[in-house]
Amino acid sequence: MKWGNVKKIVAALAAAGFVVGGAVLAPGAQAAPAAQPAPAQVSYDPAPIAWGTCASPGLARRGAQCGFLEVPLDYAKPTGTKIKLAVSRIKAKVPAEQYQGIMLTNPGGPGGSGLTLSVLGEYVPNNAGAAYDWIGFDPRGVGSSQPSLSCDGSYFGYNRPNYVPITSKLEKTWLDRTKGYAKACTTAGGDLLDHVKTTDTVSDMDVLRKALGQDKLNFYGFSYGTYLGQVYATLYPNRVRRMVLDGNVDPRKVWYQANLDQDVAFDRNIKIYFDWVAKYDSVYHLGKTGKDVEALFYREQLKFNAKPAGGIIGPDEWTDIFLQAGYYVFGWEDVANAFSAWINNGDYSGLKDLYDASNAQGPGADNSFAMYLATQCTDVQWPTQWTRWQIDNWITFIRAPFETWGNAWFNAPCVYWGAKPGTPVKVDGSKAPPMLLISESLDAATPFEGSLELRSRFPKSALIEGVGGTTHAGSLNGVACTDDLIADYLSTGKLPARKSGRQSDVKCTGVPQPVPAPAAAPTARAAAAPAPGAGSDLSRADLQKLILGVRG
Repeated sequence: MKWGNVKKIVAALAAAGFVVGGAVLAPGAQAAPAAQPAPAQVSYDPAPIAWGTCASPGLARRGAQCGFLEVPLDYAKPTGTKIKLAVSRIKAKVPAEQYQGIMLTNPGGPGGSGLTLSVLGEYVPNNAGAAYDWIGFDPRGVGSSQPSLSCDGSYFGYNRPNYVPITSKLEKTWLDRTKGYAKACTTAGGDLLDHVKTTDTVSDMDVLRKALGQDKLNFYGFSYGTYLGQVYATLYPNRVRRMVLDGNVDPRKVWYQANLDQDVAFDRNIKIYFDWVAKYDSVYHLGKTGKDVEALFYREQLKFNAKPAGGIIGPDEWTDIFLQAGYYVFGWEDVANAFSAWINNGDYSGLKDLYDASNAQGPGADNSFAMYLATQCTDVQWPTQWTRWQIDNWITFIRAPFETWGNAWFNAPCVYWGAKPGTPVKVDGSKAPPMLLISESLDAATPFEGSLELRSRFPKSALIEGVGGTTHAGSLNGVACTDDLIADYLSTGKLPARKSGRQSDVKCTGVPQPVPAPAAAPTARAAAAPAPGAGSDLSRADLQKLILGVRG
């Protein structure tokens, strides 16, 4: 890293008057968007879903049903072009008089496939999930839904140009890459791109409710899924029965500012992770203090500019591999083992395996990324002047170098996106029924302040805080304090008592940090990774990766 160049760039920006008292005064700054009026009730009457056997072996073993829901591409033209949403259902396992309705689920993203998330009910303790029909679905454009958007399946190839644009050539290279990806999506997406906003998926949720013959729905949303829940409860409060929202999006910061906030939070969390690695130096041999491990991380990243590990793991891939450690504690050992194998044995295979697991390549492999952009780039107008991005990201980078520029380039196709942006719904939960909010206090993807803001907007809600936890959207992962309260709410509608002021209502422990196998007592290891529900073939880590979707 050529820190001298970075400092010169930031100094030049400051001299130009772009930073005053810590505030960024960028050209093209936008006023807060006006509230979007609530739409009329969705008038489209769907055809019944033709249920059949699921292609997913895990769903099939559970006796799940799968089918397609046909919806309008454009709800303003309900008799026009139709698209199909892939839907799964695991039916309730209680007598009819104990039935509590449908439970729609969403794992986040946007762009995350939720078709298999209908298994979530078996993770709810005390058999409290058995009274619901659990509904998984792939949102429009995602996964098995038709059409499914893909723009360039090779976009996340190996040894990409350095994220940090310390030269004008690097910056131009990334601008060209992101512009090219946006153009490819315009070609591939066609009319679909104008109809994949959050409000479109919210309309789909309401039509799915109709298709399932229900007057009201229940909803369990993670990460971006919490934003779907917020918007649905704002527009259709009388159609909400119960909601659990975990890892809450801050509705004030959709979406540009939310990403800058993430950068700072991920930098904090990766330091926490490096402290953990240092704690077990006897296992990993990477440094006795977190600062030592952090310095080693950045030294290796700098070397990869000239000589990628195995010719494929460059500085960007290195960052992306470690990013999951900032999201959640699951996989901490895998990342540390791969780090140790590279440093101590020159073995890069573990690094490659971790990168490949989250960055597939080949035809259609970019579906989740494409749909992440297609939704976020059109939910709201992003800054269109690159100067604004330069300033904000360089300022943030000085505070938080770990992920800032990687995140910037992840979102930069929004500068060039080929579909018209909309105006976000003003989230207002004043008419919504009681709902349960959950967040760990050191969640990086959706910082805790967003959950406090959401609690203030939904005055009948209650917030559970996983104190000190760094796991994003980590409910139903074996923390009894949190999971039992979820079970109580789903069983009876009972919420914890609401406290006065801007604070959480219940404080539980966060998902615990793992103890590496060589240093762990058997009982400690069992406590750190409790067994999933009966009949499950998903590990806790697998479930968390499903929930994570794309970038939360």
